[in-house]
Amino acid sequence: MDVWSDIICPFCYIGKRNFENALVQAGLTENTNIVWHSFELAPGAQTNPDASIYEDLGKRKGWSLEQSTQIHKQMEQRAKESGLEYNFDKTIPANSFKAHRLLHLAKKHDVQNEVKEILLKGYFTEGNNIDDEKYLVEAGTKAGLKEEDVYQVLKSNAIEQEIREDIESARKQGIQGVPFFVLNQKYAISGAQPTEVFVEALKKVNEELNLKNVSDSDGAVCGPDGNC
Repeated sequence: MDVWSDIICPFCYIGKRNFENALVQAGLTENTNIVWHSFELAPGAQTNPDASIYEDLGKRKGWSLEQSTQIHKQMEQRAKESGLEYNFDKTIPANSFKAHRLLHLAKKHDVQNEVKEILLKGYFTEGNNIDDEKYLVEAGTKAGLKEEDVYQVLKSNAIEQEIREDIESARKQGIQGVPFFVLNQKYAISGAQPTEVFVEALKKVNEELNLKNVSDSDGAVCGPDGNC
């Protein structure tokens, strides 16, 4: 499973949780590898710990403070339906590029999903600044990464290039919004779909893979020309 998403995207956390619930229901938790790809919803966003998310997003979207607050409260309810707790009163408006750096490091050490969960919860629930290097080091070490490796990757040109490649890949595939899920490089699911939608897709892909495994087996076969 390849997933394009951004830490600051509320639907991305909901989509992650719904997909994970679908894996449990389909019995495929241990058989599915998830790769999180970078996507920037607001590349030019400025980190502002002194502003509320209501004010910040309201300005970028052209919403009034009242309208922005109402929309965020509705999103909190939507998250609750997926078993998540959003606390937008605590959310710190932040640029997510450094967080994507950490996720690319985490991928190399097979703890990407753990770091993704820590960052999403940190942003939406705990009110952490995902653009703060000290917090990112804490998040990385919590998942088992070395402190010095996190500090190094936050400055790495190579990691920055990997992020740019993810973003360019999304552009070439016509991905304009996140979350965006691609199963087995074949089936695309856009948005934070209900759990049952993911379950159906997972079962279909799993059935196809099982059929492929049977046909690729090393057992004796007979061909259409009569040779066995």
